[in-house]
Parts: sequence; C-alpha cells; structure tokens
Amino acid sequence: MLSIAQIIALFGAAISVFLAGIGSARGVGIAGEATAGVVSENPEVFGRALVLELLPGTQGIYGFLIGFIVLIKLNVLGGVAAIADITLWQGLWIFAGCLPIAVVGLLSAIAQGRVAASAIVMLGKRPESSGQGITMTVMVETYAVLALLASFLMVWFAA
Repeated sequence: MLSIAQIIALFGAAISVFLAGIGSARGVGIAGEATAGVVSENPEVFGRALVLELLPGTQGIYGFLIGFIVLIKLNVLGGVAAIADITLWQGLWIFAGCLPIAVVGLLSAIAQGRVAASAIVMLGKRPESSGQGITMTVMVETYAVLALLASFLMVWFAA
C-alpha cells in the first residue's frame, strides 16, 4: 500500500504532465488555427508555419519529462513492491518540485501559441520573415526551459 508521501509525490508527477500537456494542447491549437488560415491563402508557407505551430508543444514534453523523473526517483517502474520509501517531507518536496514546470508550462505554452499565431500571420504576409517569427516564439520558450531546470533540480535532489 502506498504511503501518503508517495501519493503526494506521484500527484506532483501527474500535475506536471497534465498541466503542461493542457498548455501545449491549447498553444498548438491556437497556432494551428492561424496556420490553417494562412496556409489556405498561401500553401507554400506550410512547412515554415508548421515549425512555428509545433513550438508550443515542447512544454508538454517538459512536463512529461519531469513526471518520468519522479517515477524513476520513486522506482515506480520496478513495480508496486519496489516503490521507494520516502518521508512526508520528501513527498512534499517532490510535489513542490513539480510545480514550476506544471504552472509555467501551462501558461507559457498558451502564451507561446499566441506569439506563434502572430508569427504565422506575419509569415503569410512576408514569407521571408520566418526566422524573425521563430525568434519571437522561442523567446517565450526560455521561461519554460528555466521552469524545467528548476523542477529537475528540485525533484532530482529531493533527499
């Protein structure tokens, strides 16, 4: 039977996967709507628009990565009998470690989807501006990467 500490840690893993995944789904959807509109008018920009559309999807990958690291940390992949015994403090620390990528992943993916949508519209008007659009979209990614790093360090080094 799982302890309350293990459940709290696993709940943190689930939150990091779910919230970052929801943000990515929203962000990619926002950018996808813009891509559909631009490509219907200018089909030759599809490949460059697709790159911009995919960028908000990285936050979901980051959330999944942190969730996977929690599973490794707790030895969940070894089966229920092999789950690491942790203290309540460690469970809370792991849960707290999952929060940066969960919250920042959710919010930054949606924001990145909006920036990507604007860049896609810009691409439709000026196809040579794809590099500028990617640069603007990647700027939002910086904060997701920082949140990933914070979550990784907190979860990995939880005592």
